[in-house]
Amino acid sequence: MATTAITAESRAQALAQMSDETGLDVLVVGGGVTGAGIALDAATRGLRVGIVEAQDWASGTSSRSSKLVHGGLRYLQMLDFNLVHEALTERDLLLSELAPHLVRPVPFLYPLKHHVWERFYVGSGIALYDALASLSKRRRATRFHKHVSHSELGRVFPDMRPDVAVGAIQYWDAQVDDARLVVTLVRTAAAYGALAASRTQVVEMTRDGERVTGAVVVDLESGEQHTIKAKAVINATGVWTEDTEALAGTDGGLRVLASKGIHIVVPRSRIRGERGLILQTEKSVLFVIPWQRYWIIGTTDTPYTEDPVHPVATAEDIDYVLERANAVLKDPLTRDDIIGTYAGLRPLLQPGTKEGTSSAKVSREHTTASPTPGLVVIAGGKLTTYRVMAKDAVDFALGEEARTTPSITDRVPLAGAVGFTTARRKARGWAETYGWTKDRCDHLLSRYGGQLADLVAMIEQQPDLARPLAGAPDYLRVEVAFAATHEQALHLEDVMLHRTRLVYERKDGGAAALDEIVDILAPILGWDAERQEAEKKAYLALRDAEAAAAQTTSDAEGALARAQAPDIVPLRPIDAPA
Repeated sequence: MATTAITAESRAQALAQMSDETGLDVLVVGGGVTGAGIALDAATRGLRVGIVEAQDWASGTSSRSSKLVHGGLRYLQMLDFNLVHEALTERDLLLSELAPHLVRPVPFLYPLKHHVWERFYVGSGIALYDALASLSKRRRATRFHKHVSHSELGRVFPDMRPDVAVGAIQYWDAQVDDARLVVTLVRTAAAYGALAASRTQVVEMTRDGERVTGAVVVDLESGEQHTIKAKAVINATGVWTEDTEALAGTDGGLRVLASKGIHIVVPRSRIRGERGLILQTEKSVLFVIPWQRYWIIGTTDTPYTEDPVHPVATAEDIDYVLERANAVLKDPLTRDDIIGTYAGLRPLLQPGTKEGTSSAKVSREHTTASPTPGLVVIAGGKLTTYRVMAKDAVDFALGEEARTTPSITDRVPLAGAVGFTTARRKARGWAETYGWTKDRCDHLLSRYGGQLADLVAMIEQQPDLARPLAGAPDYLRVEVAFAATHEQALHLEDVMLHRTRLVYERKDGGAAALDEIVDILAPILGWDAERQEAEKKAYLALRDAEAAAAQTTSDAEGALARAQAPDIVPLRPIDAPA
């Protein structure tokens, strides 16, 4: 597969091509992991497909997850073996074939409080988890679980309080940079012909009688309006599902409620441990997840009724996570240890469909429905099973035609997977040439895989790109440039929030690196001095607003604090058709 760059220029061209008289076979609305997966599925079936996203790629739930690719241990308690097997199959497919550069195995410890019965009960469940993963015809992508004694637990996780567990069971799942997965899916879809445009908002669905025939979209960068014809429109907008349904002027569709989950980020050096932890709480499961230079700790699960565009972590949320984590840690964490927080919204699918929905395909995790001819809606699910959701959505849109053009995404590697092994072998030479450490090479390979060769080619043309950012040395200058030249980053916040994670990886939100980052982006994106200052001002206002929200005690107060920072590209208010 040839590498395809998506850029500001390709975005403009995509919008023009989507709007031509030929029309699309499928228009995907929503640029999270589900929408991106749908675009790839449709494109690899040979369909003419376009995908639009009102904000940046992965700007909603798909950049704010626990960053885990997992089977869902909790579903074993519900005896939903088929669902767990499906998720584990997808996990191992990503690990071994589709995205081995992005998705990596990670070991977790399940602490035990009782010597005999709990070890048997939990051990049996995790043994079944492993067995379900082994049912696939493919070679296992993770190791088998093992029992850990109290003394061994102290060695592999020294900072766990010795009185909270008599031992543990270690099992394996996987982790992924969720936003990078989405951008990689979009780029892979583009390589197969998909037309991709971020910062493009659907403001109306066009109709011919009862049938949806396409959509009217606004290019939020230019203000220009486009009409896109499509045989099928697929709504994959997560917590915005009902808002998008309403644009079709139908009362049918799916019901979705938002549930907020927050995470805190602390330096890796702050907790001595070589494994992740999974802890049962009275409200949810709490993960303590090792991630390169830091730990991600979360999550919560609380109803959310504020504006879904900018959910934030409040003081109450943060205190809850700290309290649950500190219950097992020798050296309790404090607010001062936190270098960042983030909050996301889960789209919880409600039972049944709205009145007027003609048909629906329901799974345990997601539902695909058609509230009116020409419009398909998919909601629910989780990151791990995005490919299955995408397949179901496109199958549903095609109907009987799906039998002659079935999904092939189970054997379509994502951008960076091809050439990954070669890049790993070449990395030693690149490290010697550019002075990169092993950790630096691991960082680059886990983000770009085989496409690291493309970054090296950029460095050969402009050697200063091989240097680390002075104010954020965990990233190279070339990574910022690549975000604009290959990954359709249009704004400073796109780089800070989604192409890197400097917004929560640095105590200052990456402020010390802003001038250098803007200097790299400005010539690529054509920014003059005024635009450069506006980009920096908007990002710093965002950072400060989220910090202020973290001092509030309710979602309403947090939303008000976050609203003090205006969006660099505001969404259009929409009045749904009667």
